[in-house]
Amino acid sequence: MFQAAGWGAFAGSSIFIGALMALFLKIPTRVIGWIMSFGTGVLIGAASFDLLGDSVESGGLLPSALGFLGGALLFTVSEYFISKSGGKHRKRSGAKDSSQNQDQNQSGIGIFIGTLIDAIPESIIIGVSLLQGQGVSVLMVAAVLISNFPEGLSSTVGLRKAGHSRKTVFILWIIVTVIAAVSSLLGFALFASASPALLAVISSFAAGGIIAMVAATMMPEAFEEGGPIVGMISSLGLLVSLILSQLE
Repeated sequence: MFQAAGWGAFAGSSIFIGALMALFLKIPTRVIGWIMSFGTGVLIGAASFDLLGDSVESGGLLPSALGFLGGALLFTVSEYFISKSGGKHRKRSGAKDSSQNQDQNQSGIGIFIGTLIDAIPESIIIGVSLLQGQGVSVLMVAAVLISNFPEGLSSTVGLRKAGHSRKTVFILWIIVTVIAAVSSLLGFALFASASPALLAVISSFAAGGIIAMVAATMMPEAFEEGGPIVGMISSLGLLVSLILSQLE
């Protein structure tokens, strides 16, 4: 059980590491976009090869399809309200114009809530992966670890522009890391007696949420910050994801 919490904390800690780098180092926006695009590719692979593929194999096509659409719908609805509260630029490190800058100055709570919405389901599925009897999903942990790092960077810049102190930013990201660990623990504990069919639906549900998140937030902002080369970098991330899925 505590192994689940440890893996969740490990994957979530990259948000905190990214935040530290944003606070004390000047990292070019383009580099952040490149890291984000690589994480995009890895996350797409994790959702496709690890979550959705296993879901169809163990639970069937129809339950997997319904779970996948449910996850995508839930994230889309959540993202709508997060955007309304000022969190739509949580993965973006630079302001492109004065209107965006004004939005960021009012977006501290939205950024924090949006990051939690991203982190919690990813951490839960890490805990669920331990229930399959083959150890933690290395692919899922790697995907979350890589994708959380640029989010920590970008969200920290947004929080600082919203007027939050370094101390407040530290506290917020420590809270996110702790919640990631608890979410992974709950994913393991709550579904320990779940049937293979239910685990399959949960996996496909998470896959739908991840794909919707990647398409709505990571892809457009990685391209905006990293330029056309992010297409190739994302493809490399997907290839790495495929290789990791074959090694498990």
